[in-house]
Amino acid sequence: MQITRCGWVNEDPLYIAYHDEEWGKPLYDDRKLFELMMLEGMQAGLSWYTVLKKREHFREVFDGFDPEKIVLYDEAKIEALMQDTGIIRNRLKIQAVIQNAAVFQEISREAGGFAKVLWSFTGGKPVINKWAARSEVPATSPQSDQMSKALKKKGMKFVGSTICYAFMQASGMVDDHTTDCFCHSSKRGSDI
Repeated sequence: MQITRCGWVNEDPLYIAYHDEEWGKPLYDDRKLFELMMLEGMQAGLSWYTVLKKREHFREVFDGFDPEKIVLYDEAKIEALMQDTGIIRNRLKIQAVIQNAAVFQEISREAGGFAKVLWSFTGGKPVINKWAARSEVPATSPQSDQMSKALKKKGMKFVGSTICYAFMQASGMVDDHTTDCFCHSSKRGSDI
């Protein structure tokens, strides 16, 4: 039996698994949300597939995206990261992850959790869209505009509305699987 997936998925088993098992599934874990947002920021100007292929190495060299450890990174650590060919070597993006880790801690302390703040932009539950074709899917939304503005106001970097919308799609805050995709909410039932 032929399985229909979103049109952006290529034939790489890594990408298929990401689409089938992660993308668009609601994520509520603060640390995993932080990792995903940082990787979405690393994607800026590139493809998610590029980042996905490097994700395991990113996790290794960024201490599992542990904000407590990342805020302590110094210039020597930044230089080591800049020499690491297994990641995206962009000084501004690396520095943004460090700054964003500090903002993550602040938001978590003030609001009682990063997930609580991020999910507030969708009313605490996934927004289920019904796009028939990938060409209908927007690059931003009013919610991603609001999220971006709020995170930038707190001091986060690489969190523009397009990055926030991609993050919302990936973390399941928005279901943008096309309606013919077997992963669309209408086909999965009530697992969200």
